[in-house]
Amino acid sequence: MKITSVNNELIKETAKLLQRKYRDEKGLFLLEGEKCIQEALASGLEIVHIFETEGCKNFSNSIEVTEPVMSKISSTVTPPKAAAIAKKFEMEWNDDYKHVVLLENIKDAGNLGTILRTTAAFNVDAVVLYGDTVDLYNPKCVRSSVGNLWKIPVFHFADKTDLMVNFMGYERVATLPKSNNSVWLKDYTPAEKVLVMFGTEAAGLSNELKEFANKNVTIEMSKEVESLNLSISAGVILYKLFTTRA
Repeated sequence: MKITSVNNELIKETAKLLQRKYRDEKGLFLLEGEKCIQEALASGLEIVHIFETEGCKNFSNSIEVTEPVMSKISSTVTPPKAAAIAKKFEMEWNDDYKHVVLLENIKDAGNLGTILRTTAAFNVDAVVLYGDTVDLYNPKCVRSSVGNLWKIPVFHFADKTDLMVNFMGYERVATLPKSNNSVWLKDYTPAEKVLVMFGTEAAGLSNELKEFANKNVTIEMSKEVESLNLSISAGVILYKLFTTRA
């Protein structure tokens, strides 16, 4: 099969998945790039369609498309040679999760994808998205996770009640600028069960989560630098806390 028209019905429906409301409505999302698709297939993700540009044939049963058609369904300036439609996936919460990361109000899809890749690298057990967070299936998030989006359980918790139900038995760590009641990262050893909470670069953690925390931790760094990029901060902290599990 070959598709040459950007007005093809399948292509028009696929292009709609660039928008969150259609991803939510259909329960589908886009994968862009050969490596991402390969990782998805290897992980058992359910793939609905694979599209490849003319001359490429790396996947069986793929649909050949022209470059303009690939551009139509891609979110990037330079479209990939392959793209796919996959079904969204859900995982069950497990009370045995010991090392959990919470991300509050994260708006940057690239940051979210990068942090998910980092959590997978350092063997975090699960990630919780809390508050007004960017869509997990945003194409930029999927790309930035580099095939790691489906390797770690990710959950959306609606409010503090969900946190109270699931995390009262955890050490609850707020990552904050230095204050009188915070400890340096280098001096902190996590409990057996720990929830590490990150807020946005601009606003940090909400007062609600600061009050929920029972431990505050700060990255020690030069006084000349006010703050770090969120994904860098997460990488530093998760490496320090959980690298012994790798």
